[in-house]
Amino acid sequence: MRIGFGLGTATSGGGAGRRSSAKAGGEWFGQLVDALERHGFDSLWLSERVTGAAVDPVVGLAVAAGRTARLKLGFSVLVLPGRNPVLLAKELASLDFLSGGRLLPAFGLGVVDRGEQQAFGVAREERAARFDEALPLLRRLWSGEPVDHEGRFFSFAGVRVQPAPVQQPFEVWLGGRAPSELRRVGRLGDGWLPSFCTVEDVVAGRAVVESAASDAGRAIDPEHWGALVVYAPDGDSLPERLSALLAARRPDVDPSDVVPRGVGALRKHLERFVDAGFSKFVVVPAVDPALWDDEVASLAAEVLPLQG
Repeated sequence: MRIGFGLGTATSGGGAGRRSSAKAGGEWFGQLVDALERHGFDSLWLSERVTGAAVDPVVGLAVAAGRTARLKLGFSVLVLPGRNPVLLAKELASLDFLSGGRLLPAFGLGVVDRGEQQAFGVAREERAARFDEALPLLRRLWSGEPVDHEGRFFSFAGVRVQPAPVQQPFEVWLGGRAPSELRRVGRLGDGWLPSFCTVEDVVAGRAVVESAASDAGRAIDPEHWGALVVYAPDGDSLPERLSALLAARRPDVDPSDVVPRGVGALRKHLERFVDAGFSKFVVVPAVDPALWDDEVASLAAEVLPLQG
């Protein structure tokens, strides 16, 4: 079992006293990364929202890689449709190479948002088809061998990406909970990391993923089932933006069933997932805590003993 720490799409480094100087933004992130490495968290996961407050995840993880020696580096998630697969393959292979094989690539279709869709320049109805063509192409490019490809969206002849990633194969995590997303995990993914799920959701979703994988002649590693879990530090009430998101995405569930309140409730929540056969987790605070180091220390004391 492994537990990572993530930052949501609205994270900007707020909290008590962090904006007292022009360089405070960089300081809080460096302090957070150092605390995660010091306390023994498995990984750091950064989210992508081009039009939001979150830092660019590739840049952020490159900074984290340079400050650490052990911490793994993940995306939660990186938008794939709208990116040039050769340039992306090069960028992520380089980050894995320079970090000594610590990158955890994870991709998604992108949020349904006008600003985001304008940024990536992909029509909503094309996102899935572009994703399905780009991900297998990325895998071929990461082999380090020359690639010829003629597809609906991309055409390349003799393209080669070097250096190749340290990790071979370079395993890709996918999220999502809709039936089409679950089937895509089975066809194309190496691991599943959904969010805002109950235990019942992940048990049912896993069955769909495994069925799709079997139909595609594949199998998902038993250790590659996980969940991203947002929690409210100190039992705080949920921010308005998150309450609205839950009301829109999960009107069928009580918010406390998917967003535990406080680190004690978070631990019990994770234990239920472990009992269901899941072993990889990313915990994400619903609000920026006043002091990141204190929050990381509190989390470490409560949930890291589950790693065993």
